[in-house]
Amino acid sequence: MQKIILSFIITLLSTQFYAQNRVSQIREQLMSRSTNSVLVVAHRGDWRNFPENSLEGIENAIKMGVDIVELDVQRTQDGVLILMHDETLNRTTTGKGKVSEVTMDYISNLYLRNGCAIRTKHKVPTLEEALLLTKGKIMINLDKADRYFDEVYALLKKTGTVNQVIMKGGKSVEQVKGQYEKYLCEIIYMPIVSLDKLNAEQQIEQFCKDINPVAFELLFIKDNNELPKKIPAMLKGKSLIWYNTLWDTMAGGHDDDLSLSNPDAGYGYLIDKLGARIIQTDRPAYLLQYLRKRKLHK
Repeated sequence: MQKIILSFIITLLSTQFYAQNRVSQIREQLMSRSTNSVLVVAHRGDWRNFPENSLEGIENAIKMGVDIVELDVQRTQDGVLILMHDETLNRTTTGKGKVSEVTMDYISNLYLRNGCAIRTKHKVPTLEEALLLTKGKIMINLDKADRYFDEVYALLKKTGTVNQVIMKGGKSVEQVKGQYEKYLCEIIYMPIVSLDKLNAEQQIEQFCKDINPVAFELLFIKDNNELPKKIPAMLKGKSLIWYNTLWDTMAGGHDDDLSLSNPDAGYGYLIDKLGARIIQTDRPAYLLQYLRKRKLHK
């Protein structure tokens, strides 16, 4: 009996250590600007198998080995931060109305809908619940959270998840420094830059000089833009490159849909030609399979 209990305790401690070590490894890969592998970001969790922004969708992303989960934040009328992309409850829940105009008590009685708008058994999570679930297991990109970031930061401190969070935005260097300066020593901030804009290069250079970000999220609509090919050399040893493959106009057509028929032309092009080392996808299992085949992910 004692051997069984001891074995259970060792297994539990090993699991907890691995989880904490996993986050440390991902964060170290970001902070060191390592280009040896590619980090996978699950957009709104694993929403093809569970509702978007659900605890179950997050948990499944963790189980499959995703490195970062992207989550959206809204605030209820009574000040509770919840996971939800839209400003209204209409699309993703069994309720109606604006999140900001209803209480958490009302939302707690609702159910999430899946991608086919069918009611599920899953509930709307609070941000705090999500942070506790992900603690030590996966990095988190919080979208739409800058509107209430002081409140978000308080929850990060409370749950001990400050080191797991990535913030991104399309703000200027001056705006980022003005809004986030007191957080930049703890929270990872990644600028979003459209490479179709005339001042894109100057923007990137200014961010590198003033903030030294670990990565940039880059966007471009069409493949006739030559700038994406110049960026890897420009950012070598300075910052990693993040691309989104959610739809075609985010990365010049090299998206999830193209990758389903020709992954080398989709994901492979972004990695090999454009230096992507972080990819946000709506098909995390498929991307992981491709990367592992190429020995670019464990």
